[in-house]
Amino acid sequence: MPTLTAKQNIKAIVLAIKAEEQLLRTHYPILNQQNSIAMVILLLSLSALIGVATLYYFAVIPSWLCIILAAFITSISHELEHDLIHKQYFSDRPFVYHFMMLTVWLMRPNTVNPWYRRKIHLHHHKVSGTKQDLEERLVGNGIQSPWLRAVVVTDGLLGLLINAKRFGKEINGFKFLGVFNAGFPLATAYFAILYGVIAYYLLQFVQPFELPMWGAELLAVAEFLMVVLIVPNMIRSASLNLVTSSMHYYGGVSNVLEQTHVITSRWFFPFQLFCFDFGRTHTIHHFVPNQPFYIRQLISKKIRPVMAQHGVRFDDLQSLKHANHYPVTGRH
Repeated sequence: MPTLTAKQNIKAIVLAIKAEEQLLRTHYPILNQQNSIAMVILLLSLSALIGVATLYYFAVIPSWLCIILAAFITSISHELEHDLIHKQYFSDRPFVYHFMMLTVWLMRPNTVNPWYRRKIHLHHHKVSGTKQDLEERLVGNGIQSPWLRAVVVTDGLLGLLINAKRFGKEINGFKFLGVFNAGFPLATAYFAILYGVIAYYLLQFVQPFELPMWGAELLAVAEFLMVVLIVPNMIRSASLNLVTSSMHYYGGVSNVLEQTHVITSRWFFPFQLFCFDFGRTHTIHHFVPNQPFYIRQLISKKIRPVMAQHGVRFDDLQSLKHANHYPVTGRH
C-alpha cells in the first residue's frame, strides 16, 4: 500500500470528521438547532454557577465542593466562547451574539475579553506551531523550563509580565498594553482581588492586625468571590493551559497533522475534567474548526482511531522536554 502524503492524510481525516458529524445530525435532527442548543447550554451553565454560589452562601455546601463544581461549570463556558469565536451561534443576530460573548466572559473573568481573543485565536489557526502564535505562547507553549511553564500555566498575568520582553522581540505587532488592556475591567478586578486577599493573609501572618468594619465587610465579599469565581477559574484555566500547552507543538510544524497531538493519558484525567476533555477532542477542531464543541465530544471516540491511522501523534509527552518541538522522526 503506497504511503499517503500529508495532504492526503489531512483530507482523509477531514472527510471522516464531516461524515461522522453528518451521520450524527441525521440520526438526531435536534442537533441542527444549533442556536437554541447553545443558548440552553449557556443559560443552564449560568444558572448552575449562580445556584452553586447560592448554596455556598447559605452554607448548604462546603467551600471545596463549591470550588470544584464551579470550576467544572466554567469549563463549559470556555467551550461556548470557543465556538462563538468561530461564529457557530447567532452570527446573524449581533445583539444575542454579543450578549453570549459577554456572559461567557463574566463567568471566566481571568481571561482577556472574547472579542480580543477572537482575533488572536483565528490568528492561532493560521500560525499554529510558530513563534507568531501569541495565543498558545501566552499559556506556556514552547517554554523549555518546567518551572517557568508552571508559573505561566497557573498565573496568566505574571506569565505575561515575565515574557513581555521576549514576545516583543519575537512576535510581530505584540504590545504588552494591548494584551493587558484586553482584560479590563474583569481580569483587572479578578487579579486585584486575588492578589489583595493573598497580600492580606501574608500581612496577617507577619503582623496580625484588625480591620475596620468597612474593611471586614470588603474582605467578606472578596473571600466569597474567591470561592465561587476566582479559585474555580484558577483551577479551570490552569488545567486548560496545562493541557493545551502540552498538546500543541512549537517549532518544526509544517502542516495540520503536526500542529497538535492527542492527549489520552490517564495522568491528565484530573486536568481534562476541568477543561471539558480538551486534550482528547481539540485536535479534531484543528482539522474542522467550524464545529460545535458537543459534536466534537460525541464523535471523538470514532475519530481518534482515524487520526492515529493517518499520522496524528498520541500522548507525545516527550515533546515537553524539547519545548514542544515537533519530533523530526515523526515528519510526514
